[in-house]
Amino acid sequence: MTSPQALSETDRRLVAAWAADCAERVLPLFEQEAPADDRPRDGITRTRAFARGELDAVGEIRRRFVAGRAAQAVTSPAARAAAWSAGQASGVAHMGAHALGAAAYAVKAVTLAAPDDDGTAGGAAEITWQLRHLSPPVRRALARLPLLGEDSSGPLGTGLLASGTLGDAIRTLQGGLR
Repeated sequence: MTSPQALSETDRRLVAAWAADCAERVLPLFEQEAPADDRPRDGITRTRAFARGELDAVGEIRRRFVAGRAAQAVTSPAARAAAWSAGQASGVAHMGAHALGAAAYAVKAVTLAAPDDDGTAGGAAEITWQLRHLSPPVRRALARLPLLGEDSSGPLGTGLLASGTLGDAIRTLQGGLR
């Protein structure tokens, strides 16, 4: 039996484009620090190609960690979070719940990039943008995911995405879906 966090391939293709949009918004935070490292941008490009049906899930499952590994090439927390956002977007081909991970890491990147602020205003604005850019089919697909912490068989379990800024962002997003 597959995890309820996986979603159908059709739904994964729907949410992949939104996840790529979320990751792309914070990509400049990474590229400012590592302009020659194209792994996050390539991950986002491949996520969009998967969304369009141009790439298959099997091939993308093998590549899902490449974009996120670029976080090792930068030092600022905001740049690392931006790379992880791209990595989560790349993971949508494997499991739809990674779309919420991409969005949450984008929120974290924006929050960390606001040193003169506590980051909450930027993070709230990012979540507002993310919710406003959900098409009805993407909203319905994401609403099929279990709530954060309710199912341990994927990224929405009790691990890293469930705590701190990431967990807060996902809870707010999931609340906005319903």
